[in-house]
Amino acid sequence: MAKDDAMPDMMVKMLATLGHAERLNVFRLLVRRYPQAVAAGELAEILGYKRSTLSVYLAVLRRAGLIHQDRAGNSLLYSADLDGAGQLLSYLFDDCCRSRFPSAQPAEAQLRERRLGRKFNVLFICSGNSVRSIFAEAILRTEGKDRFNVYSAGTRPYSEINPITLKILEEHGHPTGILRSKNIAEFQGMNAPIMDFVFTVCDQAADEECPAWPGQPLTAHWGYPDPAKVEGSDAARRAAFEDAYHSLTRRIRPFAQLGLEALDRSAIQREVDRLGRLPLSA
Repeated sequence: MAKDDAMPDMMVKMLATLGHAERLNVFRLLVRRYPQAVAAGELAEILGYKRSTLSVYLAVLRRAGLIHQDRAGNSLLYSADLDGAGQLLSYLFDDCCRSRFPSAQPAEAQLRERRLGRKFNVLFICSGNSVRSIFAEAILRTEGKDRFNVYSAGTRPYSEINPITLKILEEHGHPTGILRSKNIAEFQGMNAPIMDFVFTVCDQAADEECPAWPGQPLTAHWGYPDPAKVEGSDAARRAAFEDAYHSLTRRIRPFAQLGLEALDRSAIQREVDRLGRLPLSA
């Protein structure tokens, strides 16, 4: 079969696969966790599906070219195939719709507007907004100088920031007076700032359904385990917080140094996804 004839068949297969609500749920979750690969058992637990049922869904998604499967020891790990999904979107936009609905153009235009002198708005999200997203907010405020307006929020925030978080930030020279725990709803209202970047920094926040952000911000998942859940001695707990701080710094520092003014949207997306693949420890 010629390549041009095969393409519509592949697109029909992808559309049929995603036309099933529960398979679509699996795919959407893997996109939110991208570039992480997620174990099948964890997917089943998050989505509330039987493992046997999920296995069938994963097989169908793989055959349609929408997800990857990798093995780590005895575990099978799954991740979204964004190249495959991108082919589907391009086909729908360019071929089926003859480029009549340029949905990506406003986002590109907004990014260009920021390059004309306005700051980039960045939001970091975790579940509690007590450790990881607070670290990220403070680090980018320091590393980003005057290029960014930086915010953080939690899907279920604590009333107060963890005191170890504040102590470590102060020891590393970050101002902490402006920091507070905030609910994500604060950034979803009509008067909220339009975000250019939205980063989830914990798996739990990435797993949760969230309305689409206005302005089509670039998104990425930079997940890190919650150091507040580490048990043991004060020294062990303190070390877990330090590890989280340094892991986030390894991602945020190069992000702050990106030449955003010179890169197009797809190039920036590739860079923030690459940073998400960095190992948690040096």
